[in-house]
Amino acid sequence: MSRARQPPLVTGISPNEGISWTKVTIRGENLGTGPTDLIGLTICGHNCLLTAEWMSASKIVCRVGQAKNDKGDIIVTTKSGGKGTSTVSFKLLKPEKIGILDQSAVWVDEMNYYDMRTDRNKGIPPLSLRPANPLGIEIDKGRFPQKDLEALFPGMSADFTSENFSAAWYLIENHSTTSFDQLKTAVVNLKKQANKKNEGSLAYVKGGLSTFFEAQDALSAIHQKLEADGTEKVEGSMTQKLENVLNRASNTADTLFQEVLGRKDKADSTRNALNVLQRFKFLFNLPLNIERNIQKGDYDVVINDYEKAKSLFGKTEVQVFKKYYAEVETRIEALRELLLDKLLETPSTLHDQKRYIRYLSDLHAPGDPAWQCIGAQHQWILQLMHNCKESYVKEQKAWRYKAPQQVVFVEKLTKLVVSQLPNFWKLWISYVNGSLFSETAEKSGQMERSKKNARQRQNDFKKMIQEVMHSLVKLIRGALLPFSLREGESRQYGGWEMKSELSGQWLTHVIQTVRLSSESLTALEIPNDMLQIIQDLILDLRVRCIIVTLQHTAEDIKRLAEKEDWVVDNEGLTSLPSQFEQCIIHSLQSLKTVLDCKPGEASVFQQQKTQEDVCQLSIGIMQVFIDCLEQLSTKPDGDIDTAHLSVDVSSPDLFGSIHEDSSLSSEQRLLIALSNCRYLERHTFLNIAEHFEKHGFQGVEKITQVSMECLKELDQRLFEMYIEFKADPIVGSLEPGIYAGYFDWKDCLVPAGVRNYLKEALVNIIAVHAEVFTISKDLVPRVMSRVVEAVSEELSRLMQCVSSFSKNGALQARLEICALRDTVAIYLTPESNSSFKQALEALPQLSSGTDKKLLEELLNKFKSSMHLQLTCFQASSSAMMKT
Repeated sequence: MSRARQPPLVTGISPNEGISWTKVTIRGENLGTGPTDLIGLTICGHNCLLTAEWMSASKIVCRVGQAKNDKGDIIVTTKSGGKGTSTVSFKLLKPEKIGILDQSAVWVDEMNYYDMRTDRNKGIPPLSLRPANPLGIEIDKGRFPQKDLEALFPGMSADFTSENFSAAWYLIENHSTTSFDQLKTAVVNLKKQANKKNEGSLAYVKGGLSTFFEAQDALSAIHQKLEADGTEKVEGSMTQKLENVLNRASNTADTLFQEVLGRKDKADSTRNALNVLQRFKFLFNLPLNIERNIQKGDYDVVINDYEKAKSLFGKTEVQVFKKYYAEVETRIEALRELLLDKLLETPSTLHDQKRYIRYLSDLHAPGDPAWQCIGAQHQWILQLMHNCKESYVKEQKAWRYKAPQQVVFVEKLTKLVVSQLPNFWKLWISYVNGSLFSETAEKSGQMERSKKNARQRQNDFKKMIQEVMHSLVKLIRGALLPFSLREGESRQYGGWEMKSELSGQWLTHVIQTVRLSSESLTALEIPNDMLQIIQDLILDLRVRCIIVTLQHTAEDIKRLAEKEDWVVDNEGLTSLPSQFEQCIIHSLQSLKTVLDCKPGEASVFQQQKTQEDVCQLSIGIMQVFIDCLEQLSTKPDGDIDTAHLSVDVSSPDLFGSIHEDSSLSSEQRLLIALSNCRYLERHTFLNIAEHFEKHGFQGVEKITQVSMECLKELDQRLFEMYIEFKADPIVGSLEPGIYAGYFDWKDCLVPAGVRNYLKEALVNIIAVHAEVFTISKDLVPRVMSRVVEAVSEELSRLMQCVSSFSKNGALQARLEICALRDTVAIYLTPESNSSFKQALEALPQLSSGTDKKLLEELLNKFKSSMHLQLTCFQASSSAMMKT
C-alpha cells in the first residue's frame, strides 16, 4: 500500500510584491505530481488556479488576482498531499490611477476610469474625469445627513470640479473627524500636485524647443525677405507671398510629422498584430502543445484543447485560422491512429482499454473502436490458449516433473482463461451499458449509437464467448479425453503422446480444477447456456474418472493374492477379506468429490450406458476377488508361500494348531478359503453393497446378487473338494475293514465289542473334526454333517448288499451301526438318519431280550472305552448347515 505524500510547502515567491495580474514564480516542496494533481492555489485569499502553470514538484508560475487582502500567504492544495502551508507572503500593491491628461508610458483605455462618487470604474466622457482623493489623505465619510448639508450650503456642491464647489461642504462630508495635523499634510499634498503640474508643463515645453526654434527661423526668414524686396512690392504681392509661406509651412509640417505619423501607423499595426497573437495565441500554439502533451501522455488535455479549438475555429473563414486549424486536425488524426494502436495492443489492462476507448470517442474516431477492441481481445485469448497447448506438447519428451504434463497443462490453460475472460466480459458489459464513454459523448448522442450497435452485435459476441468455451473444452479433451474428439479435430486440439492414461487421483484433481474455473466464470454472470459445454466436459471427466478408478481398483484387487499371508484369527479368517473391503472403500472415498454434484451439475449416473458400465465394472471387481480366492485355494503346494503362515492359538478349544514353520496342506487352504467365503457372504459383500448405495451407485441389487451367486458357486466347489479329500478315504476304508480276516456275516462268533475298522473310521472322522476346528469352529457342523452322511450312506449300502445274516452276524452289525450312529448323533441330518435307518432295516430283528441286553452292554462298553476320543462329538454345536 503506497504511503501518502507530504502536504505542499511554499518557501519562496518572486517577486514578493506587485499589483494585480503580476506574473509570479512560486517555489517550494511537494507542489504536486503533475498538472492534474494541482487542485487549488490562493494568493492573499484569491483563487489563482485558472492562471496557474505547473512546471515541476518545486515550481509553479501564475498571475496574482484581484485579492481583497493587501498581504497574505500562498496556499497550494494537491490531490496527493492535501492543503499546504507557506513560509513566505505576498504584498499586493494598489495600481496608480492615471488621468486623461497625465503622462503615461503605456496605452490607457480612456473609457475605463474611476468614479469617486460611486467608488467604482465607470465609462463617462473624459472631460468629467477627476482625481479620486485630491487631498491625498485617508477619507473618512461623516454621518451628516445629505439634506442637512444641502440646507446648510444652499446652491453649493461638494464636487471639487463644480463651479459652485464648497470646500467646507467637502471637508465636512469627507474629513469631519480628520485631525488638524492631517489637514496640514493635505495642504502640503495640494502644493506638491500644483508644482508637479507646472513642472510637467515646463517639461513638455522643453521637449518641444526644437519645434519652436524652427518656427522662429521661418518667421525671421520671412521678415528679412520682406525688407529686401521693399515696401512697395510687399503691398502688391503680400497675398501671394503669404500663400507661399503658408504652403511651405504646411510642407515643412508634413515633412516633420510624416516620420512620426509613419511610426505611429507602424506601431498601431504592430499593436494590432500583437493583440491578435495575444488573443488567439491558443490556436497558434495548439499544434506544438498537442505534440508536447501527446509525448507526456496528457491525452485529456489534448482532447479538451481540441474541443475548444473546434468550437471556436471549426467553421472559421479566416485563412490564417483555417491553416492553423488544419494543422491541428492533422495532429489529432495522428493521435487517433496512435490511440487505436494502443487500444488494439495486447496484453492490456481493462482500465487502459476503457481509457483509450473514451479518448477515441471524444476525438470522434471513425468506426467503432470499442468493438474493434473486443474483437482483438477475443483473437488474442484464442491465440494464448493454442500457444499454451503447443508449448506443452513440445516439452513432452523432456518432461521431468512429478505431476503429469496434461494435468499441469489443464491448470495453466484454465488459469489463463479465468484471468483473461473476466476483463473481456466486463469490457462487453461496459460497451453495452455505455459506461465506456464520457459526458461529452453522452451529449453528442454517441452513447446511444453505441448501445444500439451493442444490441445489434449481441449474437456476434455470444459466438465469441462460445468459441472461447469450445476451444477451452476441446483443448482439455485433447489432453485427457482424445477419444471424444472428432476425427478432424485431433490435429488442432490433440497431439499428446498418451503413454498411459491418467489415474483416478489425477483425474479427480483435474475435475476440481475445471470446477473452480466454471465457478469463476459463473460468478461473472455469463449466461448458463454459454457455460453448458463446460458442464458437459465435467460430466464426461467424472464418468471417465469413475471408470478408470474402478479399473485400477480391479488391478489392485488382483494383486491382493500376492499379499495373502495365511495368518488365521479365531474365526478362521485371514486379512484378505478385510483388505478387499478396505480397497473398495478407499476407492469409493476417492470418488466422493467426483460423485457429488456441484450446483448446475447433473448426476453422473443419469445416462443408462454409464449405469451399465459402472455396474459391470463393479461386478467385475467382485469377480476378480472371487477368482483370487479360488486361485489361492487351489494352488499346488509348492506354489504357496508359507513363510508368514500362522494362526491364533489363544482359543482353549483347539485340538491342534498350525505353526509358523509348518507347511500348509491343500485341505487347510481349502478350509481357510471356505471360512473367508463364509465371512464374505455374511458380512463383507453386504458392507460393500451399503457403501455402493451410500455413494449413489445404481444397480446395487444386481451387483450383490451376481456377486453372491459367484461366491456361493466357489464356496460349493471348494467344499466339495474338501469333502472329497476327507470323506472318500474314510468311506473307502469301511468295506475292507468289515471283511478283514475273511469275516462272514453268516458264520461269526458272538460279538465281543465294536471291531477295529469302525474305531479307525471314527478316529479318522475325529481327525477331520480337529482339522476343521483348528481353522474355523463355524465350519465344523457343516463339514462333519457331510462326512457323516457319506459314511452312513456307505455303511447302509454295505448292509444292504449282505445276502443273509446269522444271529451273531446280525447282532454284530447292529452293534456297529448303533455305535456309529450314537457317536455322531449331534451331526446327523435327515439324509444320514435315513441311511442309518435303511442299514438297520436290512438286519434281522433281535428276537430275545438276551440279545438286546448284550447289545446294550457292548454299546456302553464301547462308549466307555473310547470316552476320550469321542469327547469332540459331545461338545455343544451351533446350528448345523445344510449341504
